[in-house]
Amino acid sequence: MTKKNKKNFRKKLFIKNRLVILNEDTFEEIFSFRLTLMNVFVTFTLGGIFLILVTTFIIAFTPLREFIPGYSSTELKRNATRLAIKSDSLETALKHNEIYIKGIQKVLKGELEYSKFNKDSILTESVEDALDLNMKASEAEIKLREDVAETEKETKTKSKDKKKSDKK
Repeated sequence: MTKKNKKNFRKKLFIKNRLVILNEDTFEEIFSFRLTLMNVFVTFTLGGIFLILVTTFIIAFTPLREFIPGYSSTELKRNATRLAIKSDSLETALKHNEIYIKGIQKVLKGELEYSKFNKDSILTESVEDALDLNMKASEAEIKLREDVAETEKETKTKSKDKKKSDKK
């Protein structure tokens, strides 16, 4: 577009026009508007933005969002959480029962005397097994940590040296 066309376009945007609605039978004026192309453009743009916002809020804050793929209902989420908690408790109960059955099997095989066998002692034994985990680092792990720390120090010093040489 040339400068002349741009100026004409700008002038056309602000030329006032009248929109008149008439009754066709009586030619009675029902209502009229004084408009410019810029007013029409701004009105339709704001109307479109408003329509998009209203639609977004309706979908986001009503049960309609459940129909969008990827969204799940809140009831489904609650049920999944409840079932996860229930399955965790069932797993721990199953572990306790397995330990108890193994203890009974030891007694039946004669590996353990009945006088030493007690359900409470077996259950506490399973809890103690979890507490007896060796959480100390092995020698190989300590050596690996030292090697990683050394390489990190070397890379830091190299990057500092490089920054200093770049500044010069």
